[in-house]
Amino acid sequence: MFGHWSYLAILAFVVAGSWWLEFAFRLKVLRNPRRLLATIAAVVPAFILWDWFAIAHGHWFFEPNLILGIFGPFGIPLEEYVFFVVVPIASILTLEGVSAFGSWVKRTFVVRPSTK
Repeated sequence: MFGHWSYLAILAFVVAGSWWLEFAFRLKVLRNPRRLLATIAAVVPAFILWDWFAIAHGHWFFEPNLILGIFGPFGIPLEEYVFFVVVPIASILTLEGVSAFGSWVKRTFVVRPSTK
């Protein structure tokens, strides 16, 4: 359907599905870029090594018709490097959003015993 843009279209869906939580619940995840980048930097090397190993040993591949054909170090497609940034941010936003929503539900709907 999206041809060479398919992988990036999936990543755009991930962004659309999670990044709104930043604003809906005032999470402040994206407002602290230094902390966010430190978090991402902690996991990206493991992702790169994993992909490099898996590609090199034929455990998986990227369908040429679904990617742009731009490759970075270790023969990993550009879209996969974008994935390494987008998905951890989306995960953090989702976790923080669920936590914020749970707190809102407790404040709004949970009946507390009277302290008379």
